[in-house]
Amino acid sequence: MRLQDWGFDVALAEDGKEGKEKAEFYDPDIVLTDVIMPHFSGMELLQLFRAGSSNRPIILMTAQASVDLAVDAMKRGALDFITKPIDYSKLRSILDMAEQEIALRQESRKLDLQLEKGAGFGKFIGMSRPMREVYDLLTSISGSDASVIITGESGTGKELAARTIHDLSSRNKGPFIAINAAAIPENLLESEVFGHEKGSFTGATGARAGCFELANHGTLFLDEIIEMPVLLQPKLLRVLEDRRVRRVGGSQEMQVDVRVLAASNQEPRNALENKKLREDLYYRLNVFTVALPPLRQHKSDIPLLVRAFIQEFNNKHSAQVESCKGETLELLNAYSWPGNVRELRNILERAIILAKGPWIEPSHVPSYIQNPAVADSRDEAPLPLGVTAAEAEKELILRTLRATDNNKAEAARRLGLDVKTIRNKLKIYGIG
Repeated sequence: MRLQDWGFDVALAEDGKEGKEKAEFYDPDIVLTDVIMPHFSGMELLQLFRAGSSNRPIILMTAQASVDLAVDAMKRGALDFITKPIDYSKLRSILDMAEQEIALRQESRKLDLQLEKGAGFGKFIGMSRPMREVYDLLTSISGSDASVIITGESGTGKELAARTIHDLSSRNKGPFIAINAAAIPENLLESEVFGHEKGSFTGATGARAGCFELANHGTLFLDEIIEMPVLLQPKLLRVLEDRRVRRVGGSQEMQVDVRVLAASNQEPRNALENKKLREDLYYRLNVFTVALPPLRQHKSDIPLLVRAFIQEFNNKHSAQVESCKGETLELLNAYSWPGNVRELRNILERAIILAKGPWIEPSHVPSYIQNPAVADSRDEAPLPLGVTAAEAEKELILRTLRATDNNKAEAARRLGLDVKTIRNKLKIYGIG
């Protein structure tokens, strides 16, 4: 009667045997069972239901409670264990929690079906309007052989966009070669891009093909193109125009057939104004522009992304996480995601490793996501008098990194710096 007053449809069973039969017939969403019953005890009934891999919440009730019995019940998969006489306020809160879990599982099944049907484009996941516009553009430009500049913040999927263009193009049987101009020392970048002959510089013990040769009849992806030294840019422009490349220290030119896709996490026009990117190279590369939206502009895709990452990391780590708790999803939706989809992916992997049960709790995500206000104010002690500007800069960077749980992308956003600048400063400080 109490449960019916709360709005539940209730089926009653006299004992464990009838309970088993009625559960098979009615397929209830939630089971409340006594522990001591004829035919089947509550513990045996729990084991029977769990053997069928049922995720339905099961709540055990008994007047003969013990710590060992309660621990055993929870280990076997009971949602909760309550003692008689029943505390109805406690029972109501347990049932509310059970209903939330049922709703989360139903939502997870819907998302699984969406992912199975293809809730995205290629390896992109998301069906929001900003992402669908990107998919349409990628489809349109893949049929041509024109150069493309892909822009977007760090972690938005620029290389994934380049690979998608390659996979959809007529060059998909050829190689896809990616190189990050910001990750290679300046004195080695020319050799990496154009190749070198034996003895062309100290350490060149043998001839080596560059990226253009390796990408012949395929696609070359130049990530962080703005970080390419200005003195090297005219040579790149020449190769793009003449389709011929000469190795460092070589005298022979080789014909190459390569489609070039470039990317930057900065606005290229700003780089033009700052003289970091040559204007003629920019216009040669920028036949098409693909601008990838930051995650904060398509947060409606977060549930699908979370579901996909849970599937991925369950397989990778042999975990059995079902979903995020509702409160955890609210935190993920409220966060600004300066590191974009890559940051979300990393946080989900961390959470799955930390989760001991089927649900990702708020405590499984970093503190700066749980409580951004606390993270922002944790280190507000004033700097001592007499510090130099360099010391003050170092202290500010380190404090911000502590406040963001060492999240360099978030620290860079708060300080108004590039992530690369943060990394370079840490190297100067001798910190990894």
